[in-house]
Amino acid sequence: MNAQTQKLTLQGEAGLIEALRDEPEGVSRGVAIVAHPHPLFGGTMDNKVVQTLVRAFVQCGWTAVRFNFRGVGASAGEHDAGTGEARDMLRVVAQVAPEGALAIAGFSFGSFVASHALAELCATRQIDKVVFVGTAAQRFTVAPVHPDWHDKTLVVHGEQDDTVSLASVMDWARPQSLPVTVVPGGGHFFHGQLPLLKNLVVRHLQT
Repeated sequence: MNAQTQKLTLQGEAGLIEALRDEPEGVSRGVAIVAHPHPLFGGTMDNKVVQTLVRAFVQCGWTAVRFNFRGVGASAGEHDAGTGEARDMLRVVAQVAPEGALAIAGFSFGSFVASHALAELCATRQIDKVVFVGTAAQRFTVAPVHPDWHDKTLVVHGEQDDTVSLASVMDWARPQSLPVTVVPGGGHFFHGQLPLLKNLVVRHLQT
């Protein structure tokens, strides 16, 4: 956390949700909700890739809100394989970004959760930016991205990701004609390449 980070306690379907909000300098462009990797494998809102996404959004003038999925940290409830987590993400959106510009982002399992939250938001909200990193298409059914949002969406994957194969992400993206940005030599957690990941996200947010 930094001096601009605020602790939040939000209300979820299974009880309280632990969250953090990072504010940019000056007037915020909108609110970005960032979802973390799989909680049964150590994923939390303090994950380094999640923090990298938060820094990128804040640098580009966005308020960034990350939260712990149910059963993680101080968030109530138990792991729900993504279904309850997506509903919780929608509740986070409703509480911290009921109106105005909205961005949705996720890493790994968080991208899977975010994809389903995004699909639900389609009917009621305008989405300004979408960022999926290490999208967990190998083990989960990731929702497709609505064609109207393709130009607003960045999908980043490591060439040598041994947790989620690049081939599985391409199989998800191909029917949609959704571009995927591949980081040469990149692994699932982008060790040694987080500055590059941040720069890719910043470039996307500045367009």
